[in-house]
Formats: sequence, C-alpha cells, structure tokens
Amino acid sequence: MPKELIRLSDCFMKFDDDVILDHINLYINDREFLTLLGPSGCGKTTTLRIIGGFQKPTSGDVFFDGVRINDVPPHKRKVNTVFQKYALFTHMNIFENVAFGLRVNKVPDPKDPKRMIKVPEAEIKQRVEEALALVNLAGYGRRSVNSLSGGQQQRVAIARAIVNRPQVLLLDEPLGALDLKLRKDMQIELKKIQQQVGITFIYVTHDQEEALTMSDTIVVMNEGSIQQIGTPQDIYNEPKNAFVADFIGESNIIDGVMLQDRVVGMYGKKFPCLDGGFAPNEPVDVVIRPEDIDIVPKEQGQLTGTVTEVTFKGMHYDIIVDFRGFKWLIQTTDFSPVGAEIGVKIDPDGFHIMKKSAYSGMFGDYSSYSSEYDELNEDRLEEDDGDEE
Repeated sequence: MPKELIRLSDCFMKFDDDVILDHINLYINDREFLTLLGPSGCGKTTTLRIIGGFQKPTSGDVFFDGVRINDVPPHKRKVNTVFQKYALFTHMNIFENVAFGLRVNKVPDPKDPKRMIKVPEAEIKQRVEEALALVNLAGYGRRSVNSLSGGQQQRVAIARAIVNRPQVLLLDEPLGALDLKLRKDMQIELKKIQQQVGITFIYVTHDQEEALTMSDTIVVMNEGSIQQIGTPQDIYNEPKNAFVADFIGESNIIDGVMLQDRVVGMYGKKFPCLDGGFAPNEPVDVVIRPEDIDIVPKEQGQLTGTVTEVTFKGMHYDIIVDFRGFKWLIQTTDFSPVGAEIGVKIDPDGFHIMKKSAYSGMFGDYSSYSSEYDELNEDRLEEDDGDEE
C-alpha cells in the first residue's frame, strides 16, 4: 500500500483581498509522480511553494512524513526545486553547476555524527557523474553551460536538483521554455528519471498533455480550489464537472436530462448510456469526446447536422458540425466537406453524464471555430421532438 509522505490540511492562502487557495486538502504518496494542473492563476504554483517552504499558508497545516513543517525553512526540508528558468551559473562548467549544492552543504562525520564536515571530493565526483549519466549528459562535465541547448541546460538543472538526493523534487513548469519536440522528449525522460531515482515528483503545468503523459496522479485546479483528483485515465474518462471535461482534452458538453437510469435525453431524443444513479428528469451535462463520434449517412444518424469547418491535422480531421446552432467537434479519419449534411452515431460508452455545476453552460460549444459564429442564435440548444433537418 502506498505510503503517505506529504499532506496539506485545510490550506488557505490570501494576498490582500485575493483568495489564492481556498481551503484545499491534498495528500501525496511517497514515490508518486503527482501533477498540479490548471490555468494561470489557479493556485498550483502557490501550492508548490507552500510545500517547498517558500510561502507559508495564511491558515492550515503542511505535514511531511506525519510531522508539521509550517515553520521549517526551505533549506531544512527534504525537497529540491527545478524552476522554468534554469538559473545555471554561467561562470562554472557543467560539473561545477551540478556539484554546487554538494559543496555548500555539510554532512555528519561518519566517525563523529555530531560533527558536520564537507562532502568528500571523491563522493562529490561520484555523485555528480551518476547524476549526469541519469540525465543523459555523461561526459559533459567539462563543457560550458553556454554551449548547451535549452533541453540540455534543463537536464543540468535537473541533475543539480537530484544530486543532493532529496525525498521530493518540485518542478515548476520546467519544460515551458522548450520547443514542442524537446518538451515531448523531456516528458518521457522525466518519467524515466523519476522511476529510476525512486522519489516523489510534484510537477506544476498548464499543459494537459504533459500531465497525462507523465503523471501517476493529476490534481486539476481552478480558482484556488481542487476540482478533481485522479489517475490520468480517471480524469480523462470520468471528469467531475464541465471545467475538468473542457480542460482535459476536447469535449462537446451538451445540456441533457436523465430520463431514467442509463437513458439520457438530448435534442428531444433518447440515447442509451452507461451512467446511472441520477434522479428521474434530472438536468445534467452530457460529455461526448470528439473521437467517440462516428459520422454516418444522414438517414442512419441518431442526429443530423451541417459541416461548417474542416481542419486537416495530419492523422485526422477536426470537423465542426452545427446541430441547430450548437457546434460539435468531431475528430475522424473520414473527410466530410463544408456544407455536407451528415449523420452521427454515438455508442452508449461514448456518453459521460455529469451533475450540473457552477461551470455548466460555460464550455463545450465550438462556435468560435466557425465563420458563422456571429450569426448564431443566443438560444443555441433547443429541444426538438423530431430529427434534426
């Protein structure tokens, strides 16, 4: 069973009159790769800084291995941090950049544990070389940091953080300055590094792909609150509200009514689904992922609509389809031209039903992708007793 390492208990953070964290509760397990995910200003970096000791919550408690650490300064916590800005020392070579923390820290003397001594030079050399090998920079020690690419500099920053053997590594959007190809490569490398060193990684990002690729656990945040905690699969397949459904991947989010268990009503029609536990005739948000929609001939469709925009994405097409003013996104390998009248079919497992929330009605319509956006009726979604024509 996983061992709990860090716990935030009812943490509240306020700057002047602005609430940054609204009484969040979170625990993080030992050796877990946990990602704090959300838009700018959601409180994720503040949460990271509280764990690292760089900020103290206005109220609430922070525990490390069961011990309250609110007043423990950063340098006495068993954590290290990797920032988006690498902060490397340009007057030092790569070896000395990585060795810096070992040179300034002291360790107990093996002969007299009460006496603190400098880390022996032989140990520094061994640990730096191990750290550089771990980030695929073996043999780079004598090079200048100015000779490195952005991705290589980020590897040096990671090596410098792990060479001190922290129990927890905090990573604050460390890949944000890299181009897309490097980011994808580093996502894979970071996960491998975390597994090899066997420590807890707490990662901050607004990039959903990074979170889905690397994480054991994702914490989705917005407006200072935790919206959902779960595995990448849970967050993607079972979002708790419209904000999570929209932020993690693409989603069509439509007003619906649960007519009965496993039957949802939309557009005046009944659709079988796999979700139950709702009250009869309870208003709900219906999430349909773009990849779960099949385009079929008009006469075979559960619904019919008009294609308003087509974008080629290499492996698939993004197709915007108008269903009486509400625009759906469909991702398919089948081409349908603008203006085509098409039918769509969705299997029961393609529907995800959510309770109404404060975010209902805010997401899921792709009108802004269409040239017809300015012509849309404000009443985008109307119930219809018949087929969409």
